[in-house]
Amino acid sequence: MSNYAYITTLKNLRKHPNADRLQLGECFGNTVCLDLSYAEGEIGVYISEGAQLSEEFCEENNLCRKKDAAGNNIGGYLDPNKRNVKTIALRGEKSDGLFLPLSALVYTGINLDEINIGDCVDTLNGHVIATKYIPRRQHREGTYTPKKKKFSVPIAPLFEEHVDTQQLAYNLDRFAPGDLIEITLKLHGTSGRTAHLPILKGFKKSFLDHIFKREGKPVYDWGYVSGTRRTVLDPRKEGDGYYNDNTFRIDCEKEFADKLFKNVTVYYEIVGYTNDGTPIMGEAKIPKDYQKQYGNKMVFSYGCAPAEHDIYVYRMTMTNEDKEVIEIPPDVMRFYCERMNIKTPPLFLRAFIPDQETLDQLGFKTAGNWVYQMAERYASGPDPIDGTHVREGVVVRKVNSPKFEAYKLKNYLFKLISGIIVEKTTESATNLSEDILEEM
Repeated sequence: MSNYAYITTLKNLRKHPNADRLQLGECFGNTVCLDLSYAEGEIGVYISEGAQLSEEFCEENNLCRKKDAAGNNIGGYLDPNKRNVKTIALRGEKSDGLFLPLSALVYTGINLDEINIGDCVDTLNGHVIATKYIPRRQHREGTYTPKKKKFSVPIAPLFEEHVDTQQLAYNLDRFAPGDLIEITLKLHGTSGRTAHLPILKGFKKSFLDHIFKREGKPVYDWGYVSGTRRTVLDPRKEGDGYYNDNTFRIDCEKEFADKLFKNVTVYYEIVGYTNDGTPIMGEAKIPKDYQKQYGNKMVFSYGCAPAEHDIYVYRMTMTNEDKEVIEIPPDVMRFYCERMNIKTPPLFLRAFIPDQETLDQLGFKTAGNWVYQMAERYASGPDPIDGTHVREGVVVRKVNSPKFEAYKLKNYLFKLISGIIVEKTTESATNLSEDILEEM
């Protein structure tokens, strides 16, 4: 589960170059835009892009848009229905997240003296502050949601979900000198997983089962099963998912037919288009400053033609009958994927973190600082697979961890266009709400 709200210190406070009544600061390496009431070194709560704030938190801190009887805005700039935190461009400067003073948490009844820098405060004293923002998708014409038959036993009991990838900036303390890391491209697509596991084939009913109308004893046999990040899919149901034409997921499963060893699960990103030609991740508007390079709209096609898609495997595991998950090392994963003619995300760097003496000589206080700078080198720019669109960012994986341990760092421009933000040309005296225009 991802975390979004953290207690931190405001650093590198400086004047906004294009707005007299605004200033810029840094939290976890991200630039935030602030009014003039904040001071260097101030401790507060930072809420990252991708979060949805609770109604209570927004109401207590007057963060959502609302108007008085005369039609004047007397609230903040957040949409009262979505309440989502997004990356914005404000007067030519990026603002990546939201920073508020500690007083924003007073209503929870928490003793502020008990809060420490680095604490996650997604939920505080029983009050929800921030959760993951999940945008509502419009139902497409012709889409239906089939009724799912409920079983008292799982369809594939060994089919494990993929774990959420945490933000790199919040987890720099997870790295130590000598750790082996890999930095790979983060692709913008929809998650998929396929496994060769025992799956439910039906039920064997005894004489008494028939009399008492019971399901009977489940019968499992080896087979292939696929799903989204959370859902196990029935390939016979084309409407089972967000997409009108869901058959592209069936095509992905066929790519692994008769290729996976028993008990092996692969996790992958599906990019490009659905079989009916719809972009899997839709289209994004491009800010004016970037239209010369990328055009007015951006489609994350990854070199696929309309009605084509591709898959990139980023994780491979083996799960035994006790549901113990064994990670297959990424270099071994790439070897097997090459044999299966399946792609894997481009690898930018595979390296051991230098010892502390070397880190000191290079000017890094911690191993995490070194990792973050390495990740920043590869997080921005055009996508290396398809230069017509920007890269989403990178994933840093700690290879020597016994469990899957990976952290993401997203590209600023990707976050900007994902929110479809436009710039406002005025500045406010005391509140950012008059400076930010959101196109929702």
